[in-house]
Amino acid sequence: MTEVSTIQLNLGDKAPDFHLPRDGGGEVRLADFAGKVLVVYFYPKDDTTACTTESISFTALASEFHKAGVAILGVSPDSVKSHDKFVKKHALSVPLASDEEKTMAIAYGVWREKSMYGRTYMGVVRSTFLIGADGRIARIWDKVKVAGHVEDVLAAAKEL
Repeated sequence: MTEVSTIQLNLGDKAPDFHLPRDGGGEVRLADFAGKVLVVYFYPKDDTTACTTESISFTALASEFHKAGVAILGVSPDSVKSHDKFVKKHALSVPLASDEEKTMAIAYGVWREKSMYGRTYMGVVRSTFLIGADGRIARIWDKVKVAGHVEDVLAAAKEL
């Protein structure tokens, strides 16, 4: 059974390290982004309405993030196979990391108890982290509402 995340990251904290498999094969590590600004967005599940909208929105603005020198990484507990289907179906250009063991979700404090229709369960709370080129947390968006979120993240990233 996966443990609940009791970690609460704060602005200025060193971003927790990660090393995960990613869509398309290969792996992704925090060290891959050393010296760069990185947006890490956690989402609950591939190919669900809000998660699809969020990933399509990051893809739509990916060139703007790139021009600003900002990398993007999506993370969910889905498998690499699921990510590959999701990427293909929606023509996503943002890399997606597979956190099936929830190690990264726990380290970032986003694996928490949730409730829907009176039922409680463990899951990823939609959250985004802006990590500065120094490897420290520059901004945190918790319990994200998708509408307008990607634009807000881009504006904050451009300020770094």
